[in-house]
Amino acid sequence: MVLDVNILRRPDCLRVLTEEGARMAALEGEGFAAGDVRVSFAEKDGFAVSMTAGETPVKFLELRWHGSFQPGVRFMGDAFERGYGNLEWRGFVPDRLMPWYCLVSHGNETAGLGVKVRPNCFAFWMTDPQGVTLWLDVRCGGKGVILSGRTLELAALVQETSQDEDAFTFLHRFCGLMCRDPLAPPAPVYGSNNWYYAYGNSSHEEILRDTALLAELTEGLPNRPYMVIDDCWQPLALSQGAAGRPYETGNARFPDMPGLARQMKEMGVKPGIWIRPEETNEMFLDNRLRCDRDRRYLDLTEPEALALIGEDVRRVVGWGYEFVKFDFATIDAIGTFAFQPLDVIRMRDNWAWHDRSQTNAQAIMGVYRTILENAGSAVILGCNVVGHLGAGLMHMHRSGDDTSGANWDRTMIMGVNTLAFRLAQHKAFFHIDADCVGITEQIDWEMNKQFLELIALSGTPLFCSMKPSAVTEEMKPALKEAFRLASEQKTRMKPLDWMDNSIPAVYEVDGEKHTYHWMQKHGTNGFSA
Repeated sequence: MVLDVNILRRPDCLRVLTEEGARMAALEGEGFAAGDVRVSFAEKDGFAVSMTAGETPVKFLELRWHGSFQPGVRFMGDAFERGYGNLEWRGFVPDRLMPWYCLVSHGNETAGLGVKVRPNCFAFWMTDPQGVTLWLDVRCGGKGVILSGRTLELAALVQETSQDEDAFTFLHRFCGLMCRDPLAPPAPVYGSNNWYYAYGNSSHEEILRDTALLAELTEGLPNRPYMVIDDCWQPLALSQGAAGRPYETGNARFPDMPGLARQMKEMGVKPGIWIRPEETNEMFLDNRLRCDRDRRYLDLTEPEALALIGEDVRRVVGWGYEFVKFDFATIDAIGTFAFQPLDVIRMRDNWAWHDRSQTNAQAIMGVYRTILENAGSAVILGCNVVGHLGAGLMHMHRSGDDTSGANWDRTMIMGVNTLAFRLAQHKAFFHIDADCVGITEQIDWEMNKQFLELIALSGTPLFCSMKPSAVTEEMKPALKEAFRLASEQKTRMKPLDWMDNSIPAVYEVDGEKHTYHWMQKHGTNGFSA
């Protein structure tokens, strides 16, 4: 056995961390108690952990199970939101936080410890030679949640072990145990996004030029591609990068957003659009709807604020856009990118949501549900979103940080790492998007061609950011073949060297071995990624 730890039982000890400090809870019946805080457990769909509390503001619960591990085991966790090139297998690192799930593997045996998707808290696993710790983050903003006598089910724990599967196959199956209701797009998604060559400098006419190129490269494919207009179209995009709402119109370069969508459809391409739903630039918006941490952002526990997000989504879908990419959803919610899990733990503690009874997880899921409920039949892609909270609430998840049309190292580190280490979530949680192949004169085509092939063979959505002047006749056959594969997404891939290489180079595709060479002749470009 790779581990002698059973998390599907009452933990051996439990600490409650409040705004006043940490306190070891005492056994009480089948659960634990500390002051007016009670933690209970129930065997139902998973091993459920619930908390009841009075007016004590609770920030974290720390659950600890004693046990041991087989010598030589290795561990892997998920990322909190996007991967940032740092997903990997490692040995014992007792202070390592592994969000959402933890895999333990040695030889042909693998075990998984996890929480079911859409928990009402954040969850982080830690392992050491003496046992397993689970941190449940129940904060409201940076302060403690106040339940005022209510009972809140926090998470449902799952554990599984296999002795006859490789670790990747096991992880895909384990993801299926954590999520019973994934949301899939109606057909394989692929196409183009203008960000990684335009970087916000675009126009109505340039989008039509991009659309024409995409239509040419996908001619004859029955499943038509999406052309996604990224950050560039919104009213304040000409004066401020990644500008959020209001979204009533386009800007001077995009004077007719409904008309642009119609023209794109007439060219045989499905129109898509980018939004940043939680940031607001409205001068006269009621302060009641603004977040106390930073008034540029909406308070996600205010029903009227969620209603504004719903209106924005209905508007862009009503214009004719069939694909909605929503972005900056984690940093705008909690004030930080989760480059490392500790970034979440260390977020500012001097603010709370207006509704002190909601955890951060509940507030964040409120946005995801609002977007889904107002998107109609449009496909939803979440970027900078918490995947474990979004499974079942979005069709696609941008699984890693930005690739690049200017820096190959960034594409290699962010794109390849996240594709390999999150590929097992594909179709189990949602469809994963490893981000775009940025095709410009600045990136060596021979390097980009490998990444293009990797995504096309992975059976996941493929998006290319193609600068029209950079696409040569020599490139077009490879692009056409990649788009053909992506329009069907029938192949299945798994990384073979992921336990020894954070940027896996060897893959199995439908039983056939494929090897890639990610490093440029000189190695990397230093520390620029």
